[in-house]
Amino acid sequence: MGSQLIQFAQQDDVRNALQGEFSVGRGVQAAKPGTAKRPFVPAALRRVLIVDEDASLARFLRQELEAESFSVEVLHDGEAALGALREGSYDLVILDLNLPRLDGVSLIERVRPEKPRLPMLVLTARTQVEDKVLALRSGADDFVCKPFSCAELVARVQALLRRHSGVIPNVSEVGDLRLYREERRVERNGRRIDLTPREFSILEYMLRHAGRPVSRATLFEEVWNAPHNPSSNIVDVYMKYVRDKVDGPGERKLAHTVRGFGYEFRDT
Repeated sequence: MGSQLIQFAQQDDVRNALQGEFSVGRGVQAAKPGTAKRPFVPAALRRVLIVDEDASLARFLRQELEAESFSVEVLHDGEAALGALREGSYDLVILDLNLPRLDGVSLIERVRPEKPRLPMLVLTARTQVEDKVLALRSGADDFVCKPFSCAELVARVQALLRRHSGVIPNVSEVGDLRLYREERRVERNGRRIDLTPREFSILEYMLRHAGRPVSRATLFEEVWNAPHNPSSNIVDVYMKYVRDKVDGPGERKLAHTVRGFGYEFRDT
């Protein structure tokens, strides 16, 4: 489907999309014949569990992920998903918040203590900041709102799997910002950015988690290697230093504040 926006506004559109009949402009926007496909990224048949009450959407996601060589299982309620997660082994979970029998946040809270390293990506129509913060605080690793770009979703899945594999690439980037770990160099659109060691550590951690919010407590514990003190504003002070250097005058804003939670680097 490329980077087209998948909008499941009407069930008929979803059904037509699944059958290869695309109604452009009515909710599902499709690529024309001959449009370049996404580059193939081997997934080594990693197991993905999709938990969504919408059977048409879940089926569509399954087809897209299987086309990227993932092994996919689909369930439609939270209780069934909880049982499957306790009995089986999965590499990643994609779940909605609005689930029957056991809602998404409750499912995350039940699973996270038992499987602390399992990547969980929330895919939901709930777009309020409060919903995003609640899901992330409950233990979700990423949050994507519907309607969504299928190409972006696949990229986020692959990024989560890389992140949890322990393999860290030398270069991290968001938009035109690039960080080179081994050389300890940062550039944006050809402009060299000079950072102190602490600022470099903050930016390096934020770019490793680009596209997802990072809490102030997590950032402090990871960069300062000490328990977070809620009364301290040192994280905010250093993030301002980083932001002032990264987001120059006239440049697109990459560093964003997540109200009541922390910060996020994204190219939007």
